[in-house]
Amino acid sequence: MGQLVLAAKVTHVPSLMLSEQPASPLRAAREPAVNSLRELGRRAKQRGVTSFVVFDTHWLSNFGYHINANARHRGAFTSHEAPHMIQDLRYDLPGDTSLAEAIAGTAADAGLNVIAHQVASLGLEYGTIVPMHYMNPDGFAKVVSVATPLFTSFEESRIVGEATRRAIEKSGERVAILASGSLSHRLWPNKKLGPEAWTSVASEFNRQVDLRVLELWRDRRYREFLDMLPDYAAKCNGEGGMADTIMLFAALGWYAEQLCEYFPSSGSGQVNVEFHVEV
Repeated sequence: MGQLVLAAKVTHVPSLMLSEQPASPLRAAREPAVNSLRELGRRAKQRGVTSFVVFDTHWLSNFGYHINANARHRGAFTSHEAPHMIQDLRYDLPGDTSLAEAIAGTAADAGLNVIAHQVASLGLEYGTIVPMHYMNPDGFAKVVSVATPLFTSFEESRIVGEATRRAIEKSGERVAILASGSLSHRLWPNKKLGPEAWTSVASEFNRQVDLRVLELWRDRRYREFLDMLPDYAAKCNGEGGMADTIMLFAALGWYAEQLCEYFPSSGSGQVNVEFHVEV
């Protein structure tokens, strides 16, 4: 039997990569986020994680749910939206075809069309690559990446999350689930971009709601959070409709540990939080 042994909401902002450049002014600002991603990787290795399942809000699909089921993920990634920030970022990670296909099959049994793809030219998006860069740099664990549909519903994302948990329990893997995306996600307009944009939130309303959400998580008031989640996603510009967060919570039963301070990036709200699962 397989087991879910780690679950987390993680940031993937490209400024993490920018902070690695020599003399980067963002090095200090992003250090807590980088260190907490590395800490999550250490915890995953310590718990014997064999596979990561990443709900990726930067792999956006127009037509339904898709899973990268390749047996190997290998390539060099340059971001089409921010090539000055993520450029020729190389990755070489094992995949988990069996688990990817099991998630798709379990979702199909629940009445939802989810396709697991084995296509050599299907690369990973940076919502998966950036967390793996820090959490899984040596490829100690396999990787399954799950896309976020643009035209989906809360209920469909819930089905995928529940199917993921059932597929994990039927597998022989020890799995970590990552919801890779921001909290609020209203970005600064181009005319306001500048050095201060990387370390500020574009909406005070969004910032206040993000901080309230972190309070609810710390206090284990998950029912209240789930009741507000549809409005939170709509009113606070949720990245990918916050489908990653919906899928994560659909798979879980937990308490939360915030691993780095809430931080702004390009106007959005970011954090790394582990939801402790019962193991």
